[in-house]
Amino acid sequence: MNDRSFNKKIGHHTEKLEIKVRNNKYNIHERRTWKMGCNLQSQSRHTKGAETVERNKEYMDSKGVSYDYVQSEGFGSVERLAGILANNGYRTIVVVGGDGALNDAINGIMSSNAEKKEEIAIGIIPNGIGNDFARYWELNLEYKQAVDWIINNRRKKIDVGYCNFYDGEKHQRRYFLNAVNIGLGARIVKITDQTKRFWGVKFLSYLAALFLLIFERKLYRSHLKINDEHIRGRIMTVCVGSATGYGQTPSAVPYNGWLDVSVIYRPEFLQILSGLWMLIQGRILNHKVVKSYRTRKVKVLRAQNAAVDLDGRLLPRHFPIEIGIIPEATTLIIPN
Repeated sequence: MNDRSFNKKIGHHTEKLEIKVRNNKYNIHERRTWKMGCNLQSQSRHTKGAETVERNKEYMDSKGVSYDYVQSEGFGSVERLAGILANNGYRTIVVVGGDGALNDAINGIMSSNAEKKEEIAIGIIPNGIGNDFARYWELNLEYKQAVDWIINNRRKKIDVGYCNFYDGEKHQRRYFLNAVNIGLGARIVKITDQTKRFWGVKFLSYLAALFLLIFERKLYRSHLKINDEHIRGRIMTVCVGSATGYGQTPSAVPYNGWLDVSVIYRPEFLQILSGLWMLIQGRILNHKVVKSYRTRKVKVLRAQNAAVDLDGRLLPRHFPIEIGIIPEATTLIIPN
């Protein structure tokens, strides 16, 4: 048996992470060890992120959990790490982070060369601002409860959405768990990312962008194809959800093999206020400027100058794009 090791960095300390290699295949404690990935980029301050690391480690140690812990150190590192771990034989990968970190992880796993990748279990310890997918499963920010649920190891096969597009050089595919936003929703994400340094706190940047853009009511000349129906016109935003999409696709179920689509046309000023209230209450589909669909595939042939995001990760804007669903493509560890 040969040993291979690589470094992991926790806070300001460097430790060794040992991976045992047998017959050119990786066996990590007979595959019972968790791989814990902490996305420090979701923290507003590095110190807070380091505290999160130590807090989670202390509780897992008290529970006798066998785990290896690594943290992201830059944009794209979660995806890269998740792909490496899947290829190296880890069968449980736990993400400490929000929707963006989960999106990075599922893209790393789905793009890996791992065998039976649909059986790799993803656990979630919610952290950061955006935790919409975790909220669907009634996972809150209480980390001890999240760890206990992961220890219980109740698993469920769930769907994975995909988005095919051309980036100007080659055809690409990206994956998502929650939703794709085109137009207003994605523009909020874009401005939030651009202004978070000014505000210092991402949540304040999000609120500022939300109110600025909603009252602006910018429209996009669009052409969509859903269930053989061609939809043309000036549209404010489109949400394609495998899950609830921050309330925009409240009836979506991430394990039924379908996508829910909400197309939102331009509301009047007072309709904006009623729409926000209905969004909070989960009744946005009852709004008169919203039209909903259920489908397995959406083609966006045109959405002039509209931004696109997948689970809060901005996509290079190259239309047309095709959005679809892969039933039971991954495994999620869910609450009791």
